[in-house]
Amino acid sequence: MFSLVSCTAMAGVAEWVCCPGELNAPLYRALAGCPVIHRWSMADDRSAAFFALGRVQATGRPVIVVAGSGSSAAAMTPALINAYYHRFPLVVLTVDNAGSCGGTGAPQRVEQEALFGMYAPTVELNLPCPVSDLPNLVDALSEGFPLHLHVRLNEATQTIRSDFSTIEVGEAPPAPRFRGSLVAVSQMLRFRSMEGLVLLIGALNPDEQEPVLWLAQTLRVPVLAEASSGLREELAPYLLHYGDELLIQNPPRHVLRVGDVPTGAFWKALENLPQTEVYSITRTGFSGLSRKSNVVEGELEQIMKAMGDVPHVGDTERLLTRSRRAGNQMEEMLLGYPESAEALVRAFSHHACLADVICVGSATTMRLWNQYAQSQLPTHYLRDLHSTGADGVISSFLGNAADASTACCLIGDLTLLCDINAATILPQLPPGTRVVAVLNNDGAAASLHDTEGNPELERLLVQPQPFRMQEIARLWGAEYYAIRSEADLEILDSLSANCFALLELIPDGSICG
Repeated sequence: MFSLVSCTAMAGVAEWVCCPGELNAPLYRALAGCPVIHRWSMADDRSAAFFALGRVQATGRPVIVVAGSGSSAAAMTPALINAYYHRFPLVVLTVDNAGSCGGTGAPQRVEQEALFGMYAPTVELNLPCPVSDLPNLVDALSEGFPLHLHVRLNEATQTIRSDFSTIEVGEAPPAPRFRGSLVAVSQMLRFRSMEGLVLLIGALNPDEQEPVLWLAQTLRVPVLAEASSGLREELAPYLLHYGDELLIQNPPRHVLRVGDVPTGAFWKALENLPQTEVYSITRTGFSGLSRKSNVVEGELEQIMKAMGDVPHVGDTERLLTRSRRAGNQMEEMLLGYPESAEALVRAFSHHACLADVICVGSATTMRLWNQYAQSQLPTHYLRDLHSTGADGVISSFLGNAADASTACCLIGDLTLLCDINAATILPQLPPGTRVVAVLNNDGAAASLHDTEGNPELERLLVQPQPFRMQEIARLWGAEYYAIRSEADLEILDSLSANCFALLELIPDGSICG
């Protein structure tokens, strides 16, 4: 076991999330004696994987999550898919006896090789063995993608005793290598950007924000910045209000996207707007479009330096003028409908923006936050946790928030049901105030408007909340508060320094509805 723990520590792994299982006992017996490894424990494999993903996001380091059994590893697939598309080095470790193999139908035995397909390659490890015989995990994790370690234990492994006090944790993996060419982007910026250019900013890691802020403030073009970029508020003078609708109606000649793949309607509409040229600068390397586009992959700060001087382009199509008019109308509507879903999200954002960590975890709440959240105070650490689905959002939030003194999460009611087991990790977390706000969306009924007159379609699309929020709060040992107006949110100012609270946002209609 010493060789395995030492090998992973050299690759920068400082945290393990452990799911109980009989086959894992020898591993945990050894791991318990390693002083430099932080060990978390969760019984639910699915929630454990998403909690580990949250720790990867928070620390920038690879984190290992150990499956409780052969088949339970499959429950970690959604977290691995999320990690793959966001390029986070989440490592799933599965354990077998040396003589076992899949395909026999034996209890607790499933085929492990290529279990996760394209999302995480399988590395086979046979223990015990010297560290020198193990693969170089530094190289395996250097690209930032997930990995599956399948460990086969010989009986002798259970009797070996090692001194784990000598193990040291290595540096975090380096940034992804530079790929692509900056020629097309540079030529567009210097010679064609005056035809019309809009900057789209997707999700960014905190260390990516400064170079992207420099780019936006230098170009001075209209910006569509998702809240998960951490720059939405700082770029308020260039921000397009109702930007998705405005750009769909007035497609620009050029779009420069920076960061992860955007989630808004305009980005999806670009699939059918071939007259708009799309350029991407991204750490993940994913184009986000099936149509032709120019992609430059790598560390954003290095790419910005390689670009050299960029021109001041400005708002050549006067999109910001039309946007400000829409912004004024939006403010008037919020004042006129103070108990709407939009107004409640705005009011919650005024309180949440002071938190160390903010997470948003459903398609509806992310859209509302992007459009209606406050834009005066910066929110540098805001994670969009829903982009590959509603799975594991609360677990990922708690992983992101583990080291924070204050943290807030906004989700939809169905998203809550997908991750009820997340709260089991709470007793292991350091002290802190953690708030989960749930927008009561009537099981998606409030956001679906095309089912009228078709009861069967409504039955299939709308899933009413089967439990009262008070019952879930009691299950979690959380404080519960019903929020129907901005005044009700004042309760957040009086929460204790070590509080876990569940807020139910209960809107009276919707502006968009």
